Amino acid sequence: MKSFAVAAGLLSALVSTSALAVEGPTPNGVPHLDHVFVIMMENHGYGQIIGNPNLPFINQYAKTANLATNYFAVAHPSLTNYLEIVGGSNFGVHTDNYPNWHNTTCLTNLATGVVATDNPSSGLICPIAGTGTDAETPAVDVTNETQGAPGDNNIDGTRSIPAASNTSGKTIADQLVARGQTWKSYQENIGPQGPDGVNVSDGVYTNLTDFTNITAADAAIKSSGIVYQYAVKHNPFAYFKNIQSGTSPKLSFAQIVDFEGPGGLFSDLARGLFSDLPTYAFIAPNQCNDQHGRGNAGPFCNYDPNNDGTQAGLNPALMARGDVEVQKLVNAIHASLAWKIGRSAIITVWDENDYSTAPITNQVVAIIDTNYGSHGKTSNTYYNHFSLLKSIESGLKLPCLNHACDADVAVMSDLFN
Repeated sequence: MKSFAVAAGLLSALVSTSALAVEGPTPNGVPHLDHVFVIMMENHGYGQIIGNPNLPFINQYAKTANLATNYFAVAHPSLTNYLEIVGGSNFGVHTDNYPNWHNTTCLTNLATGVVATDNPSSGLICPIAGTGTDAETPAVDVTNETQGAPGDNNIDGTRSIPAASNTSGKTIADQLVARGQTWKSYQENIGPQGPDGVNVSDGVYTNLTDFTNITAADAAIKSSGIVYQYAVKHNPFAYFKNIQSGTSPKLSFAQIVDFEGPGGLFSDLARGLFSDLPTYAFIAPNQCNDQHGRGNAGPFCNYDPNNDGTQAGLNPALMARGDVEVQKLVNAIHASLAWKIGRSAIITVWDENDYSTAPITNQVVAIIDTNYGSHGKTSNTYYNHFSLLKSIESGLKLPCLNHACDADVAVMSDLFN
């Protein structure tokens, strides 16, 4: 009897876990959208972007589109926020570490409940899959990105998010494919070889490049180091087991492409058919164009010289470069057929404020541009990355996923009209 009771208890727990892991209801508040374009920018807070004279296009765009003035990234570092934007969870990951490519035997952070961190370094990330418990987001981080007081503020430095035991290891890509819709992750300078096993790339050379027999031209690259234009930490879909395995062609590396070349972003935008563009486009510029910066890419891409969180501490050339990139992307989308037919939205959002050392908060810019409705609106309603996912799911008529289902996560209906 005792063994039967134990078995019954285990079965009950499994059923309960499975039930909790399902998606929630489809959110209301955003009209039907035919196409969504998410442009991901990097590492700068609201006050460093809005009002910055080196960002004329972005600041004008924020006025002519719709601007969230009380919008927050969730935690740190970058990958955590990218995962939250596409999957509604950190999936137990608080680090930018590379994927443990194609490892089918490792235990996910969801399964173990162990958080992948920078301090101590937890190593490669097991491909995300299944269900389990994600990582809590404390209001202030004093152990991972920084050690000791005053710490880094997550969200607004006051709010925290408990770990969720009902987390499902899937993304909006899974949801779209299940509904017969399409998606792509456009990654600038990922290169023609595609994403498989590539952690970093300058569009030609990658971490997989064999430099054994280098030419004179290649020698300079090797001696100075590859400029990490593409970084897998900005390509969240590559961290998921189903994408790595590619058992379904619609959930595979085939959906992760460069900006240039056949099937790339600009090729897709220039085609004459409405159906040539995916329903959901995740657009990540390279690390010189997204305002992240690199230390070995020259003065126009250098990291910000000061980390005090002010505009004065920024590299103005890096800021201006990001401004030009956003203008190029927005203009290309506006010129596409998707912007002329049906309902579409462009979301330009920064992943985190890399300078959120207390008392500075993790507030970032989110600009919502639609080809319908009114414009020039601002909203002071509290939103975060989970609100963005929930709003996109509302527009695409998808169920809410993971923390996007949390009762205190609002749909950004005022900015999506």
